[in-house]
Amino acid sequence: MLGWDELEKCCQQCKRCSLYKSRNKLVFGSGNKKAKLVFIGEGPGQEEDKTGIPFVGRSGQLLDKILEAVNIKREDVYIANIVKCRPPGNRDPLKEERDACLPFLRNQVALIRPGIIVCLGRVAAQTIIDPDFRISKDRGRWIERKGYFLTATYHPSALLRDPARKREAWEDFKLIKEKLDSL
Repeated sequence: MLGWDELEKCCQQCKRCSLYKSRNKLVFGSGNKKAKLVFIGEGPGQEEDKTGIPFVGRSGQLLDKILEAVNIKREDVYIANIVKCRPPGNRDPLKEERDACLPFLRNQVALIRPGIIVCLGRVAAQTIIDPDFRISKDRGRWIERKGYFLTATYHPSALLRDPARKREAWEDFKLIKEKLDSL
């Protein structure tokens, strides 16, 4: 297992898939490196590719509002993505791209040792929890694996596209806060 500096340097130099060719900035992850709660999205968007920080665009602004509403401070959590480079046109990361980046994410999680991992959206849930995971059917359910509590909820971008799902996401985030408080 690599330490933080070594790991970030490896990610900066990574050429395991073709996404590095079109990125502006690597989006390594950010937040509290001793967090009890880690959020994992699918991949950086346009704003994240400009700044190198995950969840700073419209989706990130919504995530910040949700966290604030359930009394979770962004600076108390760690946020990362399945892939660290922006897929062209914001498409879903391909399996080979996810597979190339997954060892880096696993290393980050091993360094943080959170109690809770929340997958934001289908791609993250199907990569981390189960390839057959369906957000609409399986969201909000807790799975214990390797000492972590795992769950998934809608990606904030899905909530921006379909505001009717915000109520379900709100219920999920209340459960996340409840689980966090129990650790």
